[in-house]
Amino acid sequence: MQKQIGFRRNIYRSWLDAAAALCVETRDSAELRVRLDPIVADHVESVENRRTAIGILLHIWHNSTSRSSALHEDALHLFAQSQTAMDRLWLHYGLTLLAYDFFRITSVIIGQITRYNNGVTPKQMKQRLVAEIGQRGGLDKAVDRIVSSLRDWGIFIDAGERYTYGPPIPRLQTNNHAIELWLLRAALTAHPAEEISFADLIRLPELFPFRFTVTVDDLRTSPTFEVQRQGISWDMVRLTDEPQKLQPISQMPMI
Repeated sequence: MQKQIGFRRNIYRSWLDAAAALCVETRDSAELRVRLDPIVADHVESVENRRTAIGILLHIWHNSTSRSSALHEDALHLFAQSQTAMDRLWLHYGLTLLAYDFFRITSVIIGQITRYNNGVTPKQMKQRLVAEIGQRGGLDKAVDRIVSSLRDWGIFIDAGERYTYGPPIPRLQTNNHAIELWLLRAALTAHPAEEISFADLIRLPELFPFRFTVTVDDLRTSPTFEVQRQGISWDMVRLTDEPQKLQPISQMPMI
């Protein structure tokens, strides 16, 4: 039986900001739903569609504690202390990578294609997804939802041709090294590999919108990373708390 992909609605950046701010205040899912409803209702009239959108928001900012409680708690702390909307965007993106494996795989494809081309079309993304995970119910619409959401977030912009999009130029940066380290933790937690070289980690295709300034020494001094030198200059990175890896998309439960 085909499993649903999950990312079934456009998700606006303002909604993510609201969901995160509310999660800082309360962990009660029922209260979160009630308080998010009028915020989502500004864009969505249908009760059922609002319920779906709120479910996605909670899956990202509330339910992510079941995937990695440490990452979730640190995200809430960093959000509460964040000084800029840009810093908050790094947190939204990282938790979405954790929450939706389909979102991560789609982001990987975007990063791979735009690494060597000016942009990518939704049609190209859909073709690559079908080749990698097979044709799944709702795949086409889910890609369209992701494209629309990324455009609203400001990390997928027009690339000069019709229906062609690419990463922002220059890539997004933050002056907060703690947020950079957090996003690398999130990406490595969501990644199927247990460890990866530092050079590859900061250039993971799914992190295509961002530019990192942290060094391997920053990871060495962080309590959440373990860095081992292999060979002359090959630094392999893994997480010290060894969080449970996410299930591959073929084993994902229906959401």
